[in-house]
Amino acid sequence: MSGSSMGTQPILTLTVNPALDISTSTAQVHSELKLRCSTSRLDPGGGGVNVSRVVRRLGGRTLAVYTAGGPIGDAYRHLIEGEGVPALVVPIHGSTRESFTVSEESSGKQFRFVLGGPELSNTEWLSCLDFLTQAIAVGGFVVASGSLPPGVPDDFYARVVRLAHEHGARCIVDAAGPPLSEALKEGTFLISPSRRELSILFDAELESEQSQVDAARTLIANGSAEYVALTLGADGALLVSRDGTLRLQAPIVDVVSTVGAGDSFLAGFVLRLAQQRSVEEAFRAAVAAGAAAVMRPGTELCRRADVERLEAGLIPVAGQA
Repeated sequence: MSGSSMGTQPILTLTVNPALDISTSTAQVHSELKLRCSTSRLDPGGGGVNVSRVVRRLGGRTLAVYTAGGPIGDAYRHLIEGEGVPALVVPIHGSTRESFTVSEESSGKQFRFVLGGPELSNTEWLSCLDFLTQAIAVGGFVVASGSLPPGVPDDFYARVVRLAHEHGARCIVDAAGPPLSEALKEGTFLISPSRRELSILFDAELESEQSQVDAARTLIANGSAEYVALTLGADGALLVSRDGTLRLQAPIVDVVSTVGAGDSFLAGFVLRLAQQRSVEEAFRAAVAAGAAAVMRPGTELCRRADVERLEAGLIPVAGQA
């Protein structure tokens, strides 16, 4: 996949269980005491929405499809509009969920509280697929990311993959557990699991890099995915495809918050592919975006200047055959 004058291909994201992210800090976390916190920060969170937010910041074309309901949903929509992210909103009866992150200043630890999402009716989750069908662009990318709320069947992302195939689009799934397993049966373009998520998928520890590469190759050989981008946190990332394996160490940065690093990684990857850059360039941008995200507080995600600076200093290394 090389550069082209055809321009940037559209990126459509889907988030069926978004969350209003609230982040703050306190000196020290104690039980039973009132903890005085700093001024809170509000951000529109959820896997697909975060991908769209980062793609937008990095200069790409994106459209976010997400559910929203209740007063929290109204606040969520307002934040999305404030960031200038084009969106299609699927209205739901229940209230959009919240998540809460507290940074302990004395230790640097983060405490993340993720609330359950509202239960979606059959009509509501089917509406998500209808909205998606209307928006999919031939030759574009569909990024289905995040957890599924109650009421949504485990094969929901598998249905999304089928829709993408029917419309000539490439589908990226960032999920875990049964929803990921079901999606893989349809043949995804890319998945981006963490080490833990890949281990759960194979019901094995996968401690060594070789075992991780072997697991990824199994998914590629049986047609479950064309690319497996394994995120390894501070250890960087692995990219496995039929063409081989690429390895990148994460750049050394000051870690402020890890929230949204995986979504930023995915956004950097899909954006460079949408710009018709090489897979190697996409992988480099992904690792740079993930590292840039951990430099920012709370759920702020990454900044374009940081991504481009880190990206320029990364050189992927081919793994063993």
